[in-house]
Amino acid sequence: MELNRYSKTVTQDPTQPASQAMLYGIGLDEEKLAQPFVGIASMGYDGNTCNMHLNHLASYIKVEVNAAEMVGLIFNTIGISDGITNGTDGMRYSLVSREIIADSIESVVAGHYYDAVIAVPGCDKNMPGAIIAMGRLNRPSIMVYGGTIAPGKYQGKDLNIVSAFEALGEKIAGKISDEDFKNIVKNSCPGAGACGGMYTANTMAIAIEALGMSLPYSSSNPAISDEKIEECKQSSHYIKILLEKNICPKDIMTFEAFENALTTLIALGGSTNAVLHMIAMAKSVGVKITIDDFQRISDKTPLIADFKPGGNYLMQNLHEKGGVPMVLKYLLSKGMLHGNCITVTGKTLAENLKDIKDIDFEDQNIIRPIEKPIKETGHLQILYGNIAEKGSVAKITGKEGEKFVGPARVFDGEKELIQGIEDKKIKAGDVVVIRYVGPKGGPGMPEMLKPTSAIIGAGLGKSVALITDGRFSGGTHGFVVGHITPEAYDGGAIAFINDGDTIVLDAVNNKIHLDISDEELKERRKSFVTPKLKATNGVLYKYAQLVKDASEGCVTDES
Repeated sequence: MELNRYSKTVTQDPTQPASQAMLYGIGLDEEKLAQPFVGIASMGYDGNTCNMHLNHLASYIKVEVNAAEMVGLIFNTIGISDGITNGTDGMRYSLVSREIIADSIESVVAGHYYDAVIAVPGCDKNMPGAIIAMGRLNRPSIMVYGGTIAPGKYQGKDLNIVSAFEALGEKIAGKISDEDFKNIVKNSCPGAGACGGMYTANTMAIAIEALGMSLPYSSSNPAISDEKIEECKQSSHYIKILLEKNICPKDIMTFEAFENALTTLIALGGSTNAVLHMIAMAKSVGVKITIDDFQRISDKTPLIADFKPGGNYLMQNLHEKGGVPMVLKYLLSKGMLHGNCITVTGKTLAENLKDIKDIDFEDQNIIRPIEKPIKETGHLQILYGNIAEKGSVAKITGKEGEKFVGPARVFDGEKELIQGIEDKKIKAGDVVVIRYVGPKGGPGMPEMLKPTSAIIGAGLGKSVALITDGRFSGGTHGFVVGHITPEAYDGGAIAFINDGDTIVLDAVNNKIHLDISDEELKERRKSFVTPKLKATNGVLYKYAQLVKDASEGCVTDES
């Protein structure tokens, strides 16, 4: 059985003596050179709680890979912390990092002829970046999620990263003291792990587990836990099975598997960022997923999970009650998932879930029965209209209402918006517009977590709506619509909204409308001049030249 399908190119060819000399130089011998090479892609680095422990996890994987008669080779790629960069120009690099991660994993694995990949991501762009690379490479692959952070504590309350953002709005509004503000900030992140609610990291981890590209429980095993260490060790066993059976990402990531992922993340209230990432991940394996697939599945999938930011619970709470496989088994029992999809265990989804305990609705309040959902249909709604001819993504849990009509309050960028809050320019009933923050206009389509958190902290969360050609963090809640396409930089109608214009948001009929005549819109369009790019060199400039719009997942290749 040939397990070194790729590495034999450099390890077994006698005309490659320099390749072999370097491999002997790292400590391998002839026996090891004949074994399959497993690239272990760690996104570990010191500067972020989401990623600070990943190199440690990778070391466990390497030991077990080597013990299983394979060669584990750790290499690193980057990560950008959304929590640290949000609210600054550094956030423009966040979505860009997804492409850098994908490109770098692809480059190392293909360039060095590794036979398989185990990726160890933490923060949210890490995961789709790793999966995109796996799809392009199409070699046996497993993702080991770094795991969620434990809740922070202050004055008897659970805290998380969004607590720190929202505390700023409360401070601006005079609702909390400077001392309480400081203590909330100090205690929101108690150690290693990704942001604890149903934010983008946990959303993508859950979606990827449902997709079949990570082991059962990967998405709910906490960062600091014996279960996470055991998962790392088990990954070597399963990567060998994938090598032996030659099961590759294209075998796993089918259209039906993506439907499983979309159904699960919608049922559990996942982040709007998942729309961009799932489209991009599907492109990497030649599967077509569009924003309309999200709407189709949202129409028939109720929201059944009470997770933060809109709800009450964190991923740690679900872990304590049985984890994500328990939820997948429930969805499967209701006929909502395709159980025949193959996974990284070498077994089908249904086989993986066969012996998982059933969900107990008496024992927990995190997951509701399908018959008593939080919302009858999904929270991710795709809106079209004269503001968004190619679509936009709304996050509507039902708590915000499903329609909003109000006058526009327009800001060219989030810094203007923060100043607007401080100057009390925003009133109850307004539709806040943040524009020129799209994939090209940013560049990099930054998240608007600081503005939305400040609005909520200022007590306006339930009385205003917000629309943008940028993105929202998974930590965002309220009546928000993002990913407006075409973006302002490309001459989308969001560029022509004036203060006081009436905007209609309708998540029942999936409409987003600027209430002016077609003739008036045409007149405003005549005066549009494409602005200069905000980046003139470096990675942001290159990204702006290559990036497709949000409806196409913001990919930078033609896949």
